[in-house]
Amino acid sequence: MGASADNGLKIVIVGGFGVGKTTMVRSVSEIRPLNTEETMTLAGEAVDDISAVRAKTATTVAFDFGRITLDARNVLYLFGAPGQERFWFLWDRLFSGTLGAVVLVDTRRIDDSWYAIDRLERHGTPFIVACNDFGGPGHAHADLRAALDLDPHVPLVDCDARSRESSKQTLITLVQHIQNQYGGRAAPAVAPPREFA
Repeated sequence: MGASADNGLKIVIVGGFGVGKTTMVRSVSEIRPLNTEETMTLAGEAVDDISAVRAKTATTVAFDFGRITLDARNVLYLFGAPGQERFWFLWDRLFSGTLGAVVLVDTRRIDDSWYAIDRLERHGTPFIVACNDFGGPGHAHADLRAALDLDPHVPLVDCDARSRESSKQTLITLVQHIQNQYGGRAAPAVAPPREFA
């Protein structure tokens, strides 16, 4: 944080294996992101199902970290959680102190999203769902809501995690959802900076 910043706000990006969490953190962070990616090996093929992500050559083994300065006093910290089941034990720690979360979804593999949604609901963490664009056929939001059994109040958006602008809009949607969810209760005052909005 800069010398004048005194409010660090935490957002977690979660989802299944290979849905684009690292890509989103990279695309939107103002600093060179910290990542804990390791090269995938043949030994890992016996552990992780890579059939749907054949082009993937590296995988996150702890978390990704990025930062966005909102204004002189507020900094947003982004944490991308690893998607493989063997790393899910890290999620509860990452959720601690979180303002909210983005559940990133690959619509070709909807089943990979249920665990993230379930964990966030159990934690009472506000979240939105963002369908990452992998170039496949589009799906109606009503069908995706039904497949994910989403509460009607949870925002569902389309995004392209490779695009800084699209990733920014996704994060803005999350912040607006958090503010709406708090309603009249005391909520952190978060406004996107002029260059971020």
